[in-house]
Amino acid sequence: MTRSKEELKQQGIHLLGNQGTQYPSTYTPSILESFDNKHPYRDYRVKFNCPEFTSLCPITGQPDFATITIAYIPDLKMVESKSLKLYLFSFRNHGDFHEDCINIIMNDLIALMQPRYIEVWGKFTPRGGISIDPYCNYGRPGTKYEEMAEQRMLHHDLYPEKVDNR
Repeated sequence: MTRSKEELKQQGIHLLGNQGTQYPSTYTPSILESFDNKHPYRDYRVKFNCPEFTSLCPITGQPDFATITIAYIPDLKMVESKSLKLYLFSFRNHGDFHEDCINIIMNDLIALMQPRYIEVWGKFTPRGGISIDPYCNYGRPGTKYEEMAEQRMLHHDLYPEKVDNR
């Protein structure tokens, strides 16, 4: 079941292994690439921890920093990690509120992969003495994943961690 370079190329994987990577300077959802899930018969979870996310405050233009956690249960497609890294980098000059960034990321990943379940959580560093931790999730409607999303939302962050100025 090893993936060949030709197979990945046919699936549209072009960024991985490319030494001439261009980093986007504006929000670029089209940079996201996906590949086939070779195990669609099984539920399993894929989790990305992205501790260097930055975006801009839409009012002041000041930078906002966060750790973004993305976890999903794939169906037929999966996100390629280098394209995800470049996509998240594309927020660097993007001005939006924390809550909007998190929902935009989730919406773009749903459009790319059509996962069974996905959640995105941003843990932003404090500005003005307040940290903001938006969380959103999605479960495919009409499936057990829809109920799972509802339950995870209801029970999310019941035991908040000690915030120590991150």
